[in-house]
Amino acid sequence: MSKRISIIGSGFSALSAACYLAQGGYKVTIFEKNDTVGGRARQLQKEGFKFDIGPSWYWMPDVFEKFFNDFGKQVSDYYQLDKLSPAYKIFFSDDVITIGDHMDQICEEFERIEKGSAKPLRKFIARAQEHYDIAMNKVVLKPGISPFELVTKETVTRLDQFFKTISSEVRKNFKNPKLISTLEFPVLFLGAKPNQTPSFYSFMNFADFGLGTWHPKGGMYEIIKAMKSLAESLGVSIHNNCNVEKINVENGRAISIMVNGKTIESDVVLSGADYHHSETLLDKKHRQYSETYWESRTFAPSSLLFYVGFNKKLKNVEHHNLFFDTDFEKHAEEIYDEPKWPKDPLFYVNFPSVTDSSMAPEGFETGFFLIPIAPGIEDTPELRQHYFDVIMNRFEDKTQQKIREHIIFKDSYCVNDFIKDYNSYKGNAYGMANTLLQTAFLRPKLKSKKVGGLYFTGQLTVPGPGVPPSLISGKLVAELIQKNES
Repeated sequence: MSKRISIIGSGFSALSAACYLAQGGYKVTIFEKNDTVGGRARQLQKEGFKFDIGPSWYWMPDVFEKFFNDFGKQVSDYYQLDKLSPAYKIFFSDDVITIGDHMDQICEEFERIEKGSAKPLRKFIARAQEHYDIAMNKVVLKPGISPFELVTKETVTRLDQFFKTISSEVRKNFKNPKLISTLEFPVLFLGAKPNQTPSFYSFMNFADFGLGTWHPKGGMYEIIKAMKSLAESLGVSIHNNCNVEKINVENGRAISIMVNGKTIESDVVLSGADYHHSETLLDKKHRQYSETYWESRTFAPSSLLFYVGFNKKLKNVEHHNLFFDTDFEKHAEEIYDEPKWPKDPLFYVNFPSVTDSSMAPEGFETGFFLIPIAPGIEDTPELRQHYFDVIMNRFEDKTQQKIREHIIFKDSYCVNDFIKDYNSYKGNAYGMANTLLQTAFLRPKLKSKKVGGLYFTGQLTVPGPGVPPSLISGKLVAELIQKNES
């Protein structure tokens, strides 16, 4: 008889693990507390507008292709993928930088800002590509069990890259603050400040400039729909509106979960939900990490998000837009060093309807606005409205247009919602930051040290935050389960 695996949650990592485990012959059941699958990557549909509630950047297309290839499929079997040209715009106080869809265009833009910068940029990205190849083919494919996983001839020769920071590496080669911000921006996806992120993670710069920015037609939720379809074709059973209330342990082993008051017996339990929350489903003696441990970790930011429908097409914007017209470092301090609401926040705006007409009614625009904020701070309707007004003023100024009178509706999402919908620790949006002391084997473990048959996957464990790492996390934990529980 096939072993029964109960999976808590249905985000990218949970769906990934479910597919690999079902392919391996296990009887897999997913229990999702919300009414649709996807975790943070759900979709909001309203009045003909479509919004990806969470992730909106499609980077590292090779990781998605490899995932589907593992099941004899291709990305194109499920959704249409388009490369964005330009990839994105960055609005500064006195200029706008446009990042093209290939290196020649990007080098021209760098030269416009800082003469002579194209040559060091090509050298920087070439090294970033080497790091990407090592990271994707060596480092991230390890389960984070031992520090010796990181010891390869490739990583040993680059040991210094783990002790230098992205910030120091960038500033050594570039002097213009706009170019520095442009090159430091991608590591924000890793959830940490550039001056606390090892320079090895410059592979994110290759993901950006080298591999480009893509868009699945219909939005990021098309990936979730594809993974759900694949999982079900492999025999995975998925149940929505099923809140897991407890993980039951007997003789040191997870034997069942409590779902909506009903006991579901299991041979293995895998949680793709928030790691901290997952451990609260256990009696205290079975938890690996104390509250003190979680308090001492560096968490990635939370976000204040607005989903806005406009009754006209907007001008002077691209699909992705970054507003860096205030102090980058000051905002980072207000997230990580002295957590509080930022005085002058940077923000990001996504208009998927600029390149994909299916995302909004004809002649209208779908707008997704995001302000990175510290996790665990106060969240009130008054604060949300204040910051909406702040970024609207700046958006109108920088894009030279009035848009408020063209708003049909506005929904918001913030700390309280991350906690309510995802049981997210302090309402964080991206998991645990990838700092030097929170990398690889130093992250929370895929396998419980205290309870047999209990495993974890997702943004708080290896390899870390982001959509591609979540896909990989699901594969890693599936391999670990197959090794230990066969």
